[in-house]
Amino acid sequence: MTSGPVPTSAHARPRRSALYMPASNAKAIDKARTLACDVVILDLEDAVAPDAKAAAREQAVAAVKAGGFGRRELVIRCNGLDTPWGADDLAAAAAAGPDAILVPKVNDAAGVQAYNAAIASAPPSTALWAMIETCASLFALPQIAAASASTRMRCWVMGTNDLAKEMRARQTPDRAPFHAALSLSVAAARMHGLTILDGVYNDIDNEPGLTAICEQGVDFGFDGKTLIHPKQVEICNRVFSPSPAEVDWAKAVIAAFALPENQNKGVIRVEGRMAELLHLSQAVQLVAVAEAIAAADAA
Repeated sequence: MTSGPVPTSAHARPRRSALYMPASNAKAIDKARTLACDVVILDLEDAVAPDAKAAAREQAVAAVKAGGFGRRELVIRCNGLDTPWGADDLAAAAAAGPDAILVPKVNDAAGVQAYNAAIASAPPSTALWAMIETCASLFALPQIAAASASTRMRCWVMGTNDLAKEMRARQTPDRAPFHAALSLSVAAARMHGLTILDGVYNDIDNEPGLTAICEQGVDFGFDGKTLIHPKQVEICNRVFSPSPAEVDWAKAVIAAFALPENQNKGVIRVEGRMAELLHLSQAVQLVAVAEAIAAADAA
């Protein structure tokens, strides 16, 4: 049975599925308002040709202002500061004030600070999200994560396609070349309370393959996954949601520790299994995210 993710942050906002939509495509933006994804990422970077960058920026800003995305978290992915479009993208996104601004190819803590400064005029509610997708970033993960303490960075997104390109690695079905990068990124994110989303799956029509890679992402500890096509949303939402059995177990742990005879105990027996206080903390978080998912799916 697949085990859904347990967030370590205080909030339990679902981020099971984060769908990239090219901001140059007005129909795609409209469609995003109707999809069951938890996050919509209006992309100004990889999905947009150079001659369409300016128009895409305008459409992304207009989409944020128009709203209509309901409970979905709305994110703008900008071009990098080292590109001809980055500074204008960041200024426009900051003025629009989406839920978050996603920035590419962060190599070190200084890069986080630079992007944070570039969106200083954004509303306080606008978070900074960072792509982990370069070889350099893999050797600075703790420092990059620690920069969250002094910036508005709250989430990492794995850029596995760019990482594969830099590493000259093959994207095998089991993603063996990236196991170290994925697990270390999750560990660094958790060390500083960051949400972390897995990279995209490129084989759009391969549903068994997507299911397997989502289950692997859950095993690694990711909160959710970035997607490139609407047809991938349902599988991603299902796999990254706690199962009914897990929710029932978590509720049983919470109820057992609440009994008067167990309130001063560090370890108890629940339905024949050992449960420690650390399991109580995990149970509370899992129930919180399950309730948040139920509320989001009902919206």
